[in-house]
Amino acid sequence: MTEGTITPEVRIKELEEALATETDRLQKLFAAYESQEKELVDSRAEIEVLEKEIIDREIEKESLESIIAEKDVRVRELEMKATKSSKRVEHLEPELDKMEEKYSREKDRLGKVFGIAEELDNDLRLAVTEMKARDDWYVGHMQIFEDLNKAIKERYEMIERAVESERKSQHMSRAFTERIEEMVQARSEEKSEAEAEAAEAEEATAAVEVVEDLPEAPPAEEPVAEDAEDEPEATSEEPPADWGDGEDPWSSD
Repeated sequence: MTEGTITPEVRIKELEEALATETDRLQKLFAAYESQEKELVDSRAEIEVLEKEIIDREIEKESLESIIAEKDVRVRELEMKATKSSKRVEHLEPELDKMEEKYSREKDRLGKVFGIAEELDNDLRLAVTEMKARDDWYVGHMQIFEDLNKAIKERYEMIERAVESERKSQHMSRAFTERIEEMVQARSEEKSEAEAEAAEAEEATAAVEVVEDLPEAPPAEEPVAEDAEDEPEATSEEPPADWGDGEDPWSSD
């Protein structure tokens, strides 16, 4: 079929077939693109995981290298210590022999000490038995000791009461003596005052009599009467001031 004989219908049909073919090819390309993109994303994720693993392995490698270096240092230190220890052992072997000899002597001495300790233990058990017997005896006679203690306590209380009574008696005796002395002193003072007043009254009476003998002197009856009235008051005895307060003079303070 030549180009001049192609009808529009045929052309349209060819174009439709070409479009269907291109569409199918594009769909396949798009599916392949999506598959490639998915594979790319997966590859990137896998790459990231591998990178992380590489980093972790590098860290582990560095840690292992550090540990190995520390172990090497530690091994060298241990080797040096072992060498020093071996040298020290060589120097300490004579000391070890001496220590073994000392150990033998100490073992013999400890054997003797152990024997003495057994003897002391037996003595201790005997002492404990004796102490238990003594405690049992004390418990059995405890009431006697308690009664004795009570009697001693009562005796001391009686002595204290007697001493206290004697002290009170002495105090009352001293108070009584002091009160008697005060009364005697007050009485003597009152007598002295009464005698002084009597002397003054006598002097006044004598003066009045001398005045009465004089011719020009006025009568002195009133002064004489006053002196007569004053004289009995001077000679009267008044009780001590301590007796007028309503208190017992014989009572102790």
